Amino acid sequence: MVGSLVVTAFWAMLPAYVPNNAAVLAGGGRPIDGGRSWGGRRVLGDGKTWRGTAVGTLVGVLLAVGLNAINDPISSGLEFALPTFPLHAAFGLAFGAMLGDIGASFIKRRSGRERGAAFPGLDQLDFVVGALLLAFVVASDWFLATFTPAVLAVILIMTPILHVGTNIVAYKIGVKNEPW
Repeated sequence: MVGSLVVTAFWAMLPAYVPNNAAVLAGGGRPIDGGRSWGGRRVLGDGKTWRGTAVGTLVGVLLAVGLNAINDPISSGLEFALPTFPLHAAFGLAFGAMLGDIGASFIKRRSGRERGAAFPGLDQLDFVVGALLLAFVVASDWFLATFTPAVLAVILIMTPILHVGTNIVAYKIGVKNEPW
């Protein structure tokens, strides 16, 4: 039971877990805030770009399409069915993850934190909140069938652990400037 919850939670969140990483790799380009400031601080900062947001969203949606393609053979080997992703749900998860990260940047700038500064809790769950909210808005029936209270609980426990672990690895191999 616990194993199926963890696998289901991880599978269902993959289209939300990957976009921010893809955005970093594709980054650069024009900042979303156009360099504007508000209250003496940048609105978002140079780290939030149109290109990164578009590429991150596209990669998340394409990942969901790929997961749909391999769902049947994987699910047939399990004692439970993994969720499939309608296109609007995939978009909600991927773009929602990007919006959650953008929202966190806005909050960080308003609280006086600079780009890359740690904000425990927000750093680990911003994209999850954005992904889940937008997925609920655009695909509520699918969302309610997929994200049961037990699956949501696993996501809220699993995500910070995965986030911290992957960021430490990325820092140690030199692709991130901070280990958070």
